[in-house]
Amino acid sequence: MFPGGGVDMQQLLQQAQKMQQDLAAAQQELAETPVEGSAGGGLVKATVTGSGELTRLEIDPRAVDPEDTETLADLVIAAVRDANNSAQELAKAKLGPLASGFGGGGGIPGLPF
Repeated sequence: MFPGGGVDMQQLLQQAQKMQQDLAAAQQELAETPVEGSAGGGLVKATVTGSGELTRLEIDPRAVDPEDTETLADLVIAAVRDANNSAQELAKAKLGPLASGFGGGGGIPGLPF
């Protein structure tokens, strides 16, 4: 500790390093976690990773109408959007507690801001 009750820099650095390691582990876990979204009552299903990478797209044959490809395109977009929204919610749940520690002192003892 510094004289007068200052911040223990060694402890602060250790906490920051642990938070960085925890954040990297959570990001890796997100990148490997599949999240599914759907549209059209399940006619189109999209799977993305927790980091938002599209990894799979399933289209039920009933959704395919050669005369109306616009509706199919809309269903694909909606399914991918649904999956990405779920991935963002997963990211908030996993990274939220970790990320909050990087702004404004966020729980690190001794930081005045």
